[in-house]
Amino acid sequence: MTEIQAAVVGGSGYTGGELLRLLLRHPEIELTGIVSRSQAGKAVHRAHPNLRGVTDLKFISPDALSTSDLIFLALPHGTAMSEIDRYLKAADRVIDLSADFRLREPASYPTWYEHEHPRPELLEQFVYGMPELHRAEIKGARWVAVPGCTATAAIIPLKPIIDTFKVKFVVVDAKVGSSAGGTLPGPDSHHPERVGVVRSFKPTGHRHLAEMEQELNPSGEISISFSPHAVELVRGILATCHVFFADSGYSEKEVWQAYLSAYKEEPFVRFVKERTGIYRFPEPKLVAGTNFCDIGFERDEHSGRLVVMCAIDNLMKGAAGQAVQCMNLMFGFDERMGLEAWALHP
Repeated sequence: MTEIQAAVVGGSGYTGGELLRLLLRHPEIELTGIVSRSQAGKAVHRAHPNLRGVTDLKFISPDALSTSDLIFLALPHGTAMSEIDRYLKAADRVIDLSADFRLREPASYPTWYEHEHPRPELLEQFVYGMPELHRAEIKGARWVAVPGCTATAAIIPLKPIIDTFKVKFVVVDAKVGSSAGGTLPGPDSHHPERVGVVRSFKPTGHRHLAEMEQELNPSGEISISFSPHAVELVRGILATCHVFFADSGYSEKEVWQAYLSAYKEEPFVRFVKERTGIYRFPEPKLVAGTNFCDIGFERDEHSGRLVVMCAIDNLMKGAAGQAVQCMNLMFGFDERMGLEAWALHP
């Protein structure tokens, strides 16, 4: 089979670097262009030292981008939507890792991103790239919008619960590493040497709440609250979701049944709920570098709430890994291809 020719636009940032790490090892992909306006002409390993000796490719300028089968857009929010025509002409399939095409309603962009969407007619043509919810649509898609990282860590564990039970309201508390957007702002804020420099997130009004509302609460019947917190962690998200029901008379067995019914065949969803030991519930360090989504839960016998925990690597299942998973579906490859890595321990 002829290799798929793929390009990465925005290759010098965190998600771009993670895409390169995955695509350089993918058996069906030939990288034909790695675009970075600021790094054009420089070796890829200058921005991503982990790739030293792995590739001799260099960054190219946007004007040097040639046509390919697939383009990944790893650009800052607001950039892809204003330049989308050039990329749709340059490739038959496009996977966007920014927020520019995640929301289906044009009116959502002024609310959550403080600007009108310049190409609202394209929004319904982009499939929301979460295979656990939209696998069939992704398989037939030309254009995919990869979900946000904290949105992924909330939507995947909550969807079966909301679909199965009568939920009144949900509170999502996410502990997030610096590579998920918590680095200090500045011209080099996406460079590896800045990893670990953490700033605080605003505790309300985070933009990923719009995705949670779209995927979990289209009728508006449920109250969803979300607060992200930056912690001293480079990779990883641990989302603790507090679910309150209209009727607290549910059992843990019913919760298990809901999850197994939805996800027992999912290649990257794992359930973590042990009676003993120090790893009884999801732990971000144990998914670092992988595309796994670990889910655990416990019923609060005192209040009747359900506490659901989810751990992902924000750069993998929260970004580049999920993008590659979508690519595999779009081209008919094994969904796990190029994503077989396991986390390190200890």
